[in-house]
Amino acid sequence: MARFVFLRRRLLRGRRPIWTLWLAVLPLLLSGCAVSEKHTVPPAQVRPALEATADQLIAQYNQQARAVRSINAGVEVVPVAGSSYSGVIEEYHDVRGFILAQKPAHIRMIGQAPVVAKNVFDMVSDGETFRIFISPKNKFITGPVSFERPAKKPIENLRPQHLLDALFWPELEPGKTVLFEEFNAEPARYYVLTLLRGSATLEIARKIWFDRTDLSITRVQLYGPGGRLVSEIRYADWQPAADVRYPRHIWLERPHDDYRLEVRITRLQLNEEIAAERFRLEPPPGVELVRMGEGDAAEKP
Repeated sequence: MARFVFLRRRLLRGRRPIWTLWLAVLPLLLSGCAVSEKHTVPPAQVRPALEATADQLIAQYNQQARAVRSINAGVEVVPVAGSSYSGVIEEYHDVRGFILAQKPAHIRMIGQAPVVAKNVFDMVSDGETFRIFISPKNKFITGPVSFERPAKKPIENLRPQHLLDALFWPELEPGKTVLFEEFNAEPARYYVLTLLRGSATLEIARKIWFDRTDLSITRVQLYGPGGRLVSEIRYADWQPAADVRYPRHIWLERPHDDYRLEVRITRLQLNEEIAAERFRLEPPPGVELVRMGEGDAAEKP
């Protein structure tokens, strides 16, 4: 016991104030931490962010919306049905085909099987009625574009007017309430325009995202009543065509319809007049006809 007390007293007599030790050690610790946490971002990944005002972005968006009046395109389409939320994901093979679209609301899309170039589906819409012919099933489906009822197979929720929303944009009308903000998701930086539904509500109708590296539109989100996200549309690979820039890569996601669609444009002609008969689609003889919204009863023509 006496020895312990003696040693302790010697230590106390010879010990320097503890704060002097910390002053000596702390710079070493800090310098070591600084080096271990330092990250260098490659110069190629650091791109300067462009500046723009809300009025400039609205004008740019409206100019793009006015510039495209019709589309005649060869495409490669990759459909994916289901999601992690539904528990089942079905990935389909690439489908090659064609898209015809003309304002205000006409669209036709033909999908063909690879190699044999045989039609798999043919669908049209005039803004009021949609018609879909599924060749392998010998089934012809028609109904109002406003009709909504989830199908047993999510891929059967695909409608031509869904794609039309991704190809053509409505102009932002003067006097509408539009919010303006910055959004950063390093290293990407965005401007976001948020259009509200009407003047007496705080519900979102549309969000438009601009990539600040070149101010191109990279994303459009469409909302329904009650804040329901109807469509998530992404754009990439903007290229000039007929004095207009247009994206060559489009992703369309319909979360409540439980399907996604990737569209790669391989050939593009803009603003050429498209004859009305090219948007006509009649049921072939002997096909199974399904009228949506009329009890979904099948009948033979």
